[in-house]
Order: sequence, then C-alpha cells, then structure tokens
Amino acid sequence: MNTGKYVFAQILDFLPKHEFNLCRQKYQGDYKVRSFSCYDQFLSMAFAQLTFRDSLRDIETCLRALQPKLYHAGFRGTISRSTLADANERRDWRIYADLAQVLIAQARKLYAQDDIVGLALHEAAYAFDSTTIDLCLSLFPWAHFRRQKAAVKLHTLLDLRGNIPCFLRVSCGKLADVRTLDDLVLEAGAFYVMDRGYIDFRRLYRFAQSLAFFVTRAKKNLDYRRQAARPVDKFAGVRSDQTIRLRGTKTARQYPASLRRIVYNDGATDKRLVFLTNNFSLDPLTIAHLYKSRWQVELFFKWIKQNLRIQAFVGTSENAVKTQVWIAVSVYVLVAIIKKELKIDKSLSDILQILSVTLFEKTPLFTLLKADFSTFENDDYRNSFPLFDL
Repeated sequence: MNTGKYVFAQILDFLPKHEFNLCRQKYQGDYKVRSFSCYDQFLSMAFAQLTFRDSLRDIETCLRALQPKLYHAGFRGTISRSTLADANERRDWRIYADLAQVLIAQARKLYAQDDIVGLALHEAAYAFDSTTIDLCLSLFPWAHFRRQKAAVKLHTLLDLRGNIPCFLRVSCGKLADVRTLDDLVLEAGAFYVMDRGYIDFRRLYRFAQSLAFFVTRAKKNLDYRRQAARPVDKFAGVRSDQTIRLRGTKTARQYPASLRRIVYNDGATDKRLVFLTNNFSLDPLTIAHLYKSRWQVELFFKWIKQNLRIQAFVGTSENAVKTQVWIAVSVYVLVAIIKKELKIDKSLSDILQILSVTLFEKTPLFTLLKADFSTFENDDYRNSFPLFDL
C-alpha cells in the first residue's frame, strides 16, 4: 500500500505555514473560532479553485464525499456550506491578501532570472491594466457600475518576468483606472507599461520623480513642441524619435520635464503607433517591443478567467468577493512556484488540469507532473483494430 501523502497535502507543503499564521494573527482571523479555522477556510476555497467548483453546495458535496481523506490532507474542521459562507462573509479578506503577497515575493525570486519574451532587458518591467467582471446588481449592490449593472475591476500590475501579479486591487466597476496609479509603490529603474487610458500627466510625473520609467501610447490630441530629433532606422519600422515638451497650459504645469515621443509603424498590422516615455537611453525599437509585451497582462486576465473561479462567486458581500479573488491569486502563484521549484515543463493550464483530477491520489507530485501523456505506447493497443473505421 502507498503510504505517501495525498497530492493536495504535497501542494500545501509549498505553502509557508509560519507566514500564514502571522497573517491570521495580524487580523485575528481565528478569534472566538472553535471548529472551522482560517486554514480550513483557505483549504476549502483552494480545493474549489483546483477542482473548478462553482458553488458552496458543490464544495460541500465534493469534500464530504472525501471525508475519510480530509484529515490527512490538512482539514481539521467540519465542512458545511453555511460555515464556509459565514467565514467568507466575516473573516478579514486581508489575511489572504497578505498571504498572496508572501507567495508573490517568493515566486518573483524564483523567476527573477527569466527573460522577458522578445526583449534583452536587464531592468524590471511591469505591465499595468485592469479587467472587469460583470455581476448581478441585485446580489452585489455595493459594486454598482451602471444603471442596471454591477461589476468589479481587477487592477493588476504584472511582473513580465514569469507573469507574476505583484500588485492587485479589487474595486467597484465605477473606479477610474487612472486613479489606481496612486496606489503603486514605484521601483526606481523599473519600466511600467500602460495603455493610453492611464495618461494623467500629474500622475506620470511621479514616475519621473521616483526615477522610474513609463511607456505608454500618446493620445491623438497631444499638444507639444519638438525640442530635438534623433536619427532612426526606418527599415526597422521606426519613423521618428523626438524629444518634446508639453505645450498645453495644464499639461505643461503637470509635467514640466521633457518627454520622448516615438513613432513606430507595425509591419504586422500596418498601424502607426505613437509612444510616450520618460526613458531616453533605450533604442526606439526596444521601446516599441516593450509596449508590445503589455499584451501579457491581457493574456493573464484571459487565463485566470478561464482557469480560476473568479467569474462565479460563492458569496455576495465585498469581503467574500475579495477573499475568493485573493485565494485564487494565491493558488495561481502557488502553482507557479511548484512549476519552478520542480522544474516542470508543462504549462500552468496543463498542471491545473492534472491536479484537478488527482488531488486525493498518493502519487509523488514530481512524478505526477513530469509524466508525459502526449503519447500512448501500449503495444497491444497499437496492434489492435480501431473501434471505428476512419
């Protein structure tokens, strides 16, 4: 008989228990709690993420079916949907936000030496954007978005080395994207790539004052005067590389320093793109490719919506929604850590699919994830007749 750990327990070995307890104690997560601890809550919600459960009843039914195995997987409390609903409603979501930050710091160290796709850049680079998740206004009145619609926004700063979300804020749908720039802790020497929805020259000037760099697209009505121009390689698609100053009464006061304006023609789409940046050292083609890497944050949003449970929420309060989002982020980063630590070549999607059907098996995690399922080498199968003639 295999006396090893369940796969779920092996995954949790990568979770820093001491730091989890510090997060729990900081917000008194288990104050006056007798049976269903914060750790039980995290395990239940992580199970839902890993096995694609969509409701409290779904979570309860599946976990109760596995009742004899739960103790060895780390569960100590009794699983019921009412208890889990109360925990999501009342326990401070910041417990799991702080835990996610601990995991993010660990993951970023593991991926620090990875290359940014298509770029030979030594500095840190981040893509900043938001995505909207539609909700029912009658169930989520605190997330009012439009007249008959509710929504939450996920504002995300993605580290382009490893695609690790290093900043994430959950807000109601009405919050303007540009206002979240005030919440960023800027890193000197790093590049922040954003679309033109984040153009606010007062806020962008804070990047220059913090010795950080931004790359964004210019709006069509930009009022400026040219100060200097540098020679460009037009065969590479770069049409111009200029040093400019803003000329508008308001914008010149908000951003009193020089800017760099690069015009680039994308050969693949035949579009003319105009970039603004406060970096004057990188060559213009690198700036263009750096902005192109911003698409990674869009792919990240698409990935988490397809592979994590953040579209259907198991609670309707703001605290329950933020709890579910932060636990989903923690699971994403935890799987990314496992992939790097065990040197797994599979994609995160493939890893999640494998884990979803093997959580309560006792196969060693490394053996399970390293297995090659792409070919079937059974001689008896190859030599048999096909079931249907094709």
